[in-house]
Amino acid sequence: MKEETFKSNYSMSSIHRVIQVLRAFSVDQPKLSLTEISKGTEISISSLQRIVSTLVYEGFLVKDEKTKQYSLGLELMFLGQLVKKNDVLLSRTIPIMEELNDQTKENVSLNIIEHDERRCIYNLPSRHELSALTFVGHTSPLYAGASAKILLAYQDNAFIQNYISTNEFKKITETTVDSKEVLLKQLSFIRNHGYAMTKGERVKGAMSISVPIFAKGNLLLGTLSVTFPVIRQEEYDIEALICLLKDAAKRIMNQE
Repeated sequence: MKEETFKSNYSMSSIHRVIQVLRAFSVDQPKLSLTEISKGTEISISSLQRIVSTLVYEGFLVKDEKTKQYSLGLELMFLGQLVKKNDVLLSRTIPIMEELNDQTKENVSLNIIEHDERRCIYNLPSRHELSALTFVGHTSPLYAGASAKILLAYQDNAFIQNYISTNEFKKITETTVDSKEVLLKQLSFIRNHGYAMTKGERVKGAMSISVPIFAKGNLLLGTLSVTFPVIRQEEYDIEALICLLKDAAKRIMNQE
């Protein structure tokens, strides 16, 4: 069903506008003025004022009276905590991610596929001063980065062929793959070896190792990844780190 049909038949435009406003905020833009929100959402100022005022009243937005800028409110954090406690994947994965974070002292993230993109849904930051950052909610194309390629590799062949034929491979960094043939070879390697490792494909100077997390019946749930600066690679036994990640993923999968 096309998005336009869904919106016209099953939802209210006002709800979509509220969602647009909340999604206008990001890690790069945590504070926005009314004008900036309007530009980002294409919602008129008059309509936006009513929406924003309601969101402030309900605690989903906070207004700084000095700067006249808005930021996300604590009510969203409270709802997020409910998701974390009740979501099966998160509840099973977070304790094991915390162990992995303790063992490696590196950035550990959980990623899923959403709208044909990789999305980070949980992250534990590095303990090192020099670190490779990952943010919850961040998205990236499925051809760039270890976690993204894992998510693409374990889709069915029809999905992979359609994705490759309908998406333009844009260079994010100088090492981002831009060849469909090379990507297909990389996906084959991932399926044969059960992990992906990339260097600087999304962020220069950062490398990532990622493994798949499956449910019973080989249903792909997401990916478990460790990300750290390339300069720290020599400090690790990479094969041992891959085994550590695979073992963590198996423990997640084996939980009832």
